[in-house]
Amino acid sequence: MAKKEKRPKVVDLKHPEKTVKKNLRKMKGNLVWRIIAVSLASLLMALNINTFVHTGELLPGGASGLTLLIQEIFAKFLNVKLPYTLINILINSVPVYIGFRFIGKKFTALSCWVILLTGVLADLLPPYIVTRDILLISIFGGLINGIAISMCLLVDSTTGGTDFISIFLSERRGVDSFNITLMINAAILLAAGFLFGWDKALYSIIFQFCSTLMVRILYRKYQKATLFVVTNKPKEVCEAISKISHHGATIIEGEGSYEHCERNVVYSVVSGSESGRVISVVKEADPEAFVNVLKTERVLGRFYQPPAD
Repeated sequence: MAKKEKRPKVVDLKHPEKTVKKNLRKMKGNLVWRIIAVSLASLLMALNINTFVHTGELLPGGASGLTLLIQEIFAKFLNVKLPYTLINILINSVPVYIGFRFIGKKFTALSCWVILLTGVLADLLPPYIVTRDILLISIFGGLINGIAISMCLLVDSTTGGTDFISIFLSERRGVDSFNITLMINAAILLAAGFLFGWDKALYSIIFQFCSTLMVRILYRKYQKATLFVVTNKPKEVCEAISKISHHGATIIEGEGSYEHCERNVVYSVVSGSESGRVISVVKEADPEAFVNVLKTERVLGRFYQPPAD
């Protein structure tokens, strides 16, 4: 007895509201998860500020670092204690505008929640000393800071400040965003070194390096990978790459040097965060394929980047 063919799922035209409601439930569930993730990241960042950062008198870089620098300047030279939340919101006003205007409204709204919640928690939570070893503070404080930033980025949000600017430039210029962030943070640390001494500034560089390193490990959206796939099924491989990453590919005809037979090389550039999944589907399309993955420094030309919402 012949098996019945499975028909593809289609929208119920008689009851379209069912499809709409289903999609809305899915979107709401995703948004709830994102809010929970960024709230946990805000708590982690606030705890890090009140333990490692304040204990070591370090500057974490970005808007948070600039906020702490301004607080320190007012406290030391004017004997005025300013609240963290107020300064942080004022500093983030321009980056938030850039986010709403050029990146995405939900993306920016979640980032605003991170900025506000981190500031409030940093003002309310009591300070706590884990260790006074400045090197341990610099390393582990930086790693925790990088984890908190990555938690936000992985659910399409940021901790504010330079992240907005770097992501905006990355999408427009196609370069690795966190190199830009590192340069901005270096300028903040130089100012701190001139004002308060180079010891704390140099330890802050270690803190920032550990933070940036952790972000680069955990978040790879703006990193790119070049794939060279030697295959006898070039069309199937191209279709597999396009299905997962929405990127095109180029088929290059060649000859194997050992067997002197025709070979096809599929060349494509994909996002670093997608490279693992792309390689998996390529191997499914052609188990005999030879895949070479290279790190790509920069791409010029059209390169598909999923838009932030």
